Amino acid sequence: MKKALNATVSWVGKVDWELARFHGDEYSTHKGSSYNSYVVEEGQTVLIDTVWKPFAKEFVDNLEAEGLLAKLDAIIAQHAEIDHSGALPELLRRRPDLPIYCTANGIKSLKGHYHADWDFRVVKTGDEFDLGNGKKLIFIEAPMLHWPDSMFSYMTGDAILFSNDAFGQHLATEKLFNDLVDQDELFVECIKYYANILTPFSALVDRKIQEVLALGLPVAMIATSHGVIWRDNPTQIVLKYLEWARAYQEDRVTILYDTMWEGTRALADALARAISQASPQTAVVAHCLSKFDKNDALTDVFRSKAVLIGSPTINKGVLTAVAGLLEELKGLRFKGKRAAAFGTYGWSGESVNLISEALVTAGFEVVDGGFRALWNPDAPALVAAAEYGKAFAAKITRPAETSK
Repeated sequence: MKKALNATVSWVGKVDWELARFHGDEYSTHKGSSYNSYVVEEGQTVLIDTVWKPFAKEFVDNLEAEGLLAKLDAIIAQHAEIDHSGALPELLRRRPDLPIYCTANGIKSLKGHYHADWDFRVVKTGDEFDLGNGKKLIFIEAPMLHWPDSMFSYMTGDAILFSNDAFGQHLATEKLFNDLVDQDELFVECIKYYANILTPFSALVDRKIQEVLALGLPVAMIATSHGVIWRDNPTQIVLKYLEWARAYQEDRVTILYDTMWEGTRALADALARAISQASPQTAVVAHCLSKFDKNDALTDVFRSKAVLIGSPTINKGVLTAVAGLLEELKGLRFKGKRAAAFGTYGWSGESVNLISEALVTAGFEVVDGGFRALWNPDAPALVAAAEYGKAFAAKITRPAETSK
């Protein structure tokens, strides 16, 4: 259903209340999501992005029912992932005459997904599309925010920045704007989105935001591709991105582990208590990775100044939930965080060294050789773990290195 942003710009997307996993099975969406598509009706009628492929027919049917399908003059494809471009085949089946404006990398991606030779029009930063009535769209390439083909579109006159994946969040709501939803829920989803998707590109995020700010363009609204549209103090999310892009951390320690026979869990409990006692102002959270959502765990890592990762040794390695988490950490490339490893063992005891090595590879500053306990930790071992936790708390008080 068409919903007005103002007199000439409308939302025509899809709210997906049932979405639980995204990017295949890689990202948890506890609050669902939306696929935001926009139509601009000035002298020219332009569609900005579409919706995810499963909703393609419904989307195009709705455009037709609203009298927009026949009226369209052009499509702006800001990003080729199928949650944004998925309705293009159905749309262009019914309107094959429509040109698609996108970046050069956008053409590569769209052809890679759909193997179709549509009427592509390449745009680059600074190029303009005349909407009529004295208004235009100005295109801004945003490579690796978060794909090489990504771009923004800025609408003059109305001062709307169509930002695609940047500044969005996975949040299903019938409330279109940021000031109409629960603010705590909104920012939980915003930081999770940044931590899990945009963290590897933080240097590019910072640089691109500075580049856009240098243009001195007024911004009355930021229309994202997922979640709410920012109309109340819209640049608040831009300032948050600048903060998050700069080796973000809170006074927080995250302990992540998996366990076979509760020995490593007992160490995690002892470490959490000891750090809290040694540094009462520090928030401490502990999660068993085989029972806790990995994306929420990674968000905790993003927020933390230090992490402890634990696993018993199995087959001279680590448990699979821990191995998967370490692979995620390598890809996300968090900056300015300290870390150490812990675990139990019965025979060979490789897990602590393997975790430490993986943490170094992932860019963490590993503060020491970690802590290990033989078999199920007894009372003296738990006392030793507590002492280790207090020592760890002392080691993470100074600022961490951020050069890796």
